[in-house]
Amino acid sequence: MQRQLVWAGTDAWRAESALVAAGEGRFAATGVQLGVLPVPYRLDYRLEAGPAWVTRLLDVTAVGPGWRRSARLTRDDAGRWAYRAVALGESDLPEPVCDPGSFEGALDCDLGLSPLTNTMPMLRQGLHRSPGAVDLTMAWMSVPDLAVVASVQRYDYVGTTATGSAVRFSSGSFVADLTVDGDGFVIDYPGLARRVAGDGPPGAP
Repeated sequence: MQRQLVWAGTDAWRAESALVAAGEGRFAATGVQLGVLPVPYRLDYRLEAGPAWVTRLLDVTAVGPGWRRSARLTRDDAGRWAYRAVALGESDLPEPVCDPGSFEGALDCDLGLSPLTNTMPMLRQGLHRSPGAVDLTMAWMSVPDLAVVASVQRYDYVGTTATGSAVRFSSGSFVADLTVDGDGFVIDYPGLARRVAGDGPPGAP
C-alpha cells in the first residue's frame, strides 16, 4: 500500500507531506517538512521501520538561509543506535548532538513536529484499533537543529471515532488526544497539525 499524506500546521507556521509505502509490520517513507520557527527551514527526511515497525533508519537534511545540516540515526538488529551529523554554515541553532546511550533499548525514533512518527508505537501495540496503553522511550530528533535526546512518552487508547480511533499521547506535562485512521496514521494532532490529504477527502482513512 502506498499513500501520500499531507498535514497542515494548526498554527499556520508549518506543513508536511510524506509518501508512505506500508507493508506487513513495516513501512518506509520519504517526506518534506516546512517551517518558520525557530528559524525558516526546509527539512527532507527518509524513514525506514520494520519488522514490527521498529526504526531502522531516520535520515534527515535541514536547510535554511546560510546553513545546512544533515543527520543519520540508525538502529541495527542487535538494538544498537548510531548517530552521525554534519553542520555547515552559520546559524543560531543549537549543535546537533546525541548520546545514543541515553535511549538504549528504545525501539522508535520520533521526528520533532511530525505527525508521522507517532504511528509506529500505535501500530505495534494495536492502539489504533483496540484498548490498551504503552509507556516507552523514544529517540526524539529536535527540528531543525537535528539534535537527538531520549523522550519518555505514553500512548493510551481512548475510543473509536467515525474515521478510526482516538489515542491519548502524553509526554511530561503535555497531553493531546490524537485522531488516527484505521491504518494508524494521524488525522488530527491538536496544537500541531491536521491532515488535509491522504488518498481521499480530509479525515478519510
